[in-house]
Amino acid sequence: MVEPSIWMRKVSADPAHSSWYVERFRTMAREGADLAGEARLVDALVPRGARILDAGCGPGRVGGALAESGHEVVGVDVDPELIEAAEQDHPGPTWLVGDLAELDLPARGVEAGFDAIVCAGNVMTFLAPSTRGEVLRRLRAHLGDGGRAVIGFGAGRDYDFTAFLADAAAAGFEPDLLLSTWDLRPFTEESGFLVALLRPRLG
Repeated sequence: MVEPSIWMRKVSADPAHSSWYVERFRTMAREGADLAGEARLVDALVPRGARILDAGCGPGRVGGALAESGHEVVGVDVDPELIEAAEQDHPGPTWLVGDLAELDLPARGVEAGFDAIVCAGNVMTFLAPSTRGEVLRRLRAHLGDGGRAVIGFGAGRDYDFTAFLADAAAAGFEPDLLLSTWDLRPFTEESGFLVALLRPRLG
């Protein structure tokens, strides 16, 4: 049994937290907010009909947009209420409840070797700190050798960017490109957000 994530500790402390989060994004969608920026970046990295893992998918906004673009999407999230919302709002992808620190999709009948993995929405900072390295190792194990992982999160969330990149290297990743936004602005030492495009380290 792994240490519970920060997200699930929030849910335990406030059982209404998940429903608030779901309704927040439903309201934004109704108001016409652009919720597909992360999906557009990932879509540009892969061929049509790619297999994409949405790691920490929440209520499915990123994976749902990628599925609408014609990709085969599997989304995994630790929160059953968020997965239920994803199933309701974005039918089509495979949505699964699961802790990323215990991710083993082949054991659940889902082939590994994804063309891309996306981990958006500050997911890395909602993990239990003791599981960060293991999550990255499991993501690497599910990525095809020619694939890329795209992981984004903000500063000031108790996970220093330098520490993250060291954990990613230890997990078998190499940086392809570091950005400060999902719309491709360059990363600098002053950036308050990191979008890391990572490739598997081979050999």
